[in-house]
Amino acid sequence: MLYKFYGPPGTGKTHRLISRAKAYARIGTPLHKIGYFAFTRKAAKEAKERMPAEDKKLTYFQTLHSFCFNYLGLKEEQVMQPYHYEDLGKKLGIKVKYIDKYNKEEIHYLTCDNPYFQMIGRAINRDVDIRKEFDRNEHNSKEIKWTTLKHIHHNFEIYKDKHKLYDFNDMIRKVIKDPSGIPQFKAIFIDEAQDLSPLQWKLYDCLKSVSEDVYLAGDDDQAIFAWAGADVKRFIKEPAKEKVLKFSKRISKAVQEQSEICVERILGMRKNKKYFARDFVGRTELINNLNQINLKKGKWLILARTISRLMKIDKELRKKNLYFESNKGKSYRVRLYKAATAYTDWTKGKTLEEKELKDVAEFILRDEIMDVHKPWYDAFTQADVKEKDYIRGLLENNEKLNEPARIWISTIHAIKGGEEDNVILCLDMGDKINKAIKRSQDKMDEEHRVWYVATTRARNNLFKLKARIKRKGYKL
Repeated sequence: MLYKFYGPPGTGKTHRLISRAKAYARIGTPLHKIGYFAFTRKAAKEAKERMPAEDKKLTYFQTLHSFCFNYLGLKEEQVMQPYHYEDLGKKLGIKVKYIDKYNKEEIHYLTCDNPYFQMIGRAINRDVDIRKEFDRNEHNSKEIKWTTLKHIHHNFEIYKDKHKLYDFNDMIRKVIKDPSGIPQFKAIFIDEAQDLSPLQWKLYDCLKSVSEDVYLAGDDDQAIFAWAGADVKRFIKEPAKEKVLKFSKRISKAVQEQSEICVERILGMRKNKKYFARDFVGRTELINNLNQINLKKGKWLILARTISRLMKIDKELRKKNLYFESNKGKSYRVRLYKAATAYTDWTKGKTLEEKELKDVAEFILRDEIMDVHKPWYDAFTQADVKEKDYIRGLLENNEKLNEPARIWISTIHAIKGGEEDNVILCLDMGDKINKAIKRSQDKMDEEHRVWYVATTRARNNLFKLKARIKRKGYKL
């Protein structure tokens, strides 16, 4: 039997899946007969932790890629790593920066900043040959030339074969080619199913054929990875007994109203459904700049559509001496702060341990004698001046640097699944995005979904930061 759950953010789709998985365990289903496949390792780990069983017994609570990796009996050294892509790029004379840290949760889509490798990855995800992907004309013709793409694609396959390496998609293709060893399941559960690519749907078909019951959960309105080959239409079309989870425990009424503006603009295929906000009014407001918000209180999530816009937010928060975090880590240099703390303790009479002395020594000239009368920022002559000034400013602002930051910054794609009481959403889109959405209605629809995801990260209040160039911003 096939079941499908639809639900907006905060309706408990994942909770519903795990509850069903628990129900199978309670009636005596062997745990190795239950498969739970999440899109990220973090999500798979969380699902494991919520099950009433020892971790080692939950054999198939993992990502689809991990399932294939284990099924094939591969070792880590057989998997393509970021440095392999960069190495191949150097050999071919092209620049490749593999996976930006701001988007580390997108790793299952093999992201990199080179348009040729992006197109190769998208073709594999869509399960089409590279020529067909090129002929879709979704790319910038100034960035990608067919002869170069063909050359890179050919050498990419040679490189993997020579070094006996697999990328994540190779693993899936190999399992699909010979699925005879896939175990029989009593039930399988697939979360975030709207993000499955055609290649992953083929793996799903293999799993479905050996499972008595199948549960899919997702939200077509949150399908924002079409750029990498995700096929939301297959999710919508998949025949199943459907259940729409209507009531969100997260979103306020004000945020709900804003999010509906985005999805109502989708003209292509979409599941017709009505969602309801929680019983809290909330607030939405259009702002001109960050000075209109008191960021010294409360918890905040600041979202940008592009990395370039996010970096400007980064600089602005530093100027304000505000402590924040991102997927790259804490905003201040942790080693410098630890050394400053140790040095300050030393000036107050504390005897430092060997590790603390080494930390301090990193920022002081080798032959210089530590002076108890000098504050750390004067004594640390080898530390970057801007970093010192920033940490001093943070401390003067009484920021609690040993605790998680109240402010988190991220791109919209990298934060998918995250949420916060207060969200500041930068409405800037960027030239590439504005050009891309003019190419097809599908691209336009995907962009509306991106902004739907962005607005629904807010639990209570949403502040829309005007685009620096109005005509290039999203109209919200």
